[in-house]
Amino acid sequence: MKQLFDTSSYSCSRLVTKTYSTSFSKAITLLAPSVRPAIYAIYGFVRCADEIVDSFQSYNQEELLDEFERNYEKALERRISMNPILNSFQEVVHKYKLYELVKSFMNSMRMDLYKAEYTTAKEYAQYIYGSADVVGLMCLKVFVNGDDAKYDKLEPFAMRLGSAFQKVNFLRDLKDDTQELGRSYFPNLKSTHLDNRTKQEIIKDIEADFAEAYKGIIRLPLEGRLGVYLAYRYYMRLLRELKQADSKKILSQRIRINNFLKMEILLKSYLRYKFNIL
Repeated sequence: MKQLFDTSSYSCSRLVTKTYSTSFSKAITLLAPSVRPAIYAIYGFVRCADEIVDSFQSYNQEELLDEFERNYEKALERRISMNPILNSFQEVVHKYKLYELVKSFMNSMRMDLYKAEYTTAKEYAQYIYGSADVVGLMCLKVFVNGDDAKYDKLEPFAMRLGSAFQKVNFLRDLKDDTQELGRSYFPNLKSTHLDNRTKQEIIKDIEADFAEAYKGIIRLPLEGRLGVYLAYRYYMRLLRELKQADSKKILSQRIRINNFLKMEILLKSYLRYKFNIL
């Protein structure tokens, strides 16, 4: 029965999510059961594409990305794929009409194959929109479940949250991006050297994104509010750690949140949600 294959496909997407991101995986478990499978499917798809451009340097990455995109398009057309990640994702794309958002995402993934430096604010914003903002918008499509009026009202806030998450990732991964992948995303970072002044400029920009994003988080449908709020709190704490770290430390190691702090954030987030004090 195809239903059994579909169920196993969503399980594969969930496994990819848990394998690559314990923080997002924990946040997803706090979403309503009705929306979790779709969010796992979205994360599984974007994670696979991102792995191609970030982790497979010893392979022909362009060829792999081309093949991945062709197989995605075939999955859309056929409404089935023997690749379980694509099989679960195509169903979500059709159900929530994510077609244009996926195109923008794939365009940014392709940029990672040939573009190493973003020197203007326009290029930087274009990349972030496709690589992160649209992922937030895909999730928002799921949360509002076809309510276009709600989507339109929450769209700018979802984009700001996606931008904030991505910029935190850029700052956290600065060592690997610059030294291993040869990439520089921040336009105000003129070399591989990060001074404290530039770091503070970057953090101030991220804090502004988070401040705007929060206005949308508290207005999300209940199905998605707690899970998104937890992810927001995780990343806010990570940003605090980056803010306190010296620039040299950021360039020499990957700043992390330990498991004890993650559990503390989880508990506090749940209690604030439970007592309606977000």
